[in-house]
Amino acid sequence: MSPVSPPGSGQILSHVAVYSLRSSYWGLDEEERDRVANAWRNAVGAAAEAVHFYRTFGSREGSDVLVWTSMAAEAPDAPARFFENYGDLLRPFRRYFRLQHVLWGLTAVSPYSRGASARGIDPFAARSMRYLVVYPFAKTHDWYQMPADERRAMMSDHIRVGREYPSTDQLLLYSTGLQDHEFVVLYETDDLTAFSGLVRELRTTEVRGYTLLDTPVHVGVYASPDATGLPWP
Repeated sequence: MSPVSPPGSGQILSHVAVYSLRSSYWGLDEEERDRVANAWRNAVGAAAEAVHFYRTFGSREGSDVLVWTSMAAEAPDAPARFFENYGDLLRPFRRYFRLQHVLWGLTAVSPYSRGASARGIDPFAARSMRYLVVYPFAKTHDWYQMPADERRAMMSDHIRVGREYPSTDQLLLYSTGLQDHEFVVLYETDDLTAFSGLVRELRTTEVRGYTLLDTPVHVGVYASPDATGLPWP
């Protein structure tokens, strides 16, 4: 898919946190588990302007739930404010929830695509697709040594393939220097078979040879905000 920024002109911070449930949670009786679950969900929901929950149990070991959080981040202190608020809200629940993995980044204007994509994700809109795939990656040193026009030419083929799969939307986050990877792509789709086909075809393009890493990948099933309790069975 084309690496594009989402609709709108302001910079966005998007943060994906994957949690597992500790034995202290499962040791509670059912009524107390429901109370803790709803309190945790309310606390997370107050962490930013947009918060979405996904079930991950069974899709990857050591994972029960994924939380995707987004906020406007034009101000330089926005990340600091977000992390402080996130920590304060979730501190009372750390005895029950283990933070297993974090992927986050900031939106930016793509050097390879002009304008916003019709398939770009708006993280502040209501979710309408069943699956979220979170895909980190980094490029090799050789990629950055090539002239910009050569990189742009290779990416044009990559973008062309993505446009042949209209069932998948995406949001690209830049995290170079902020985490071990350089980018995070969030994909939304209702068809994981088609999405897997998209990834297989993208890996046949020339630009794939300049991928340094692209793991770990997380897949979540959307949990309605109207549901009570935790977003897993």
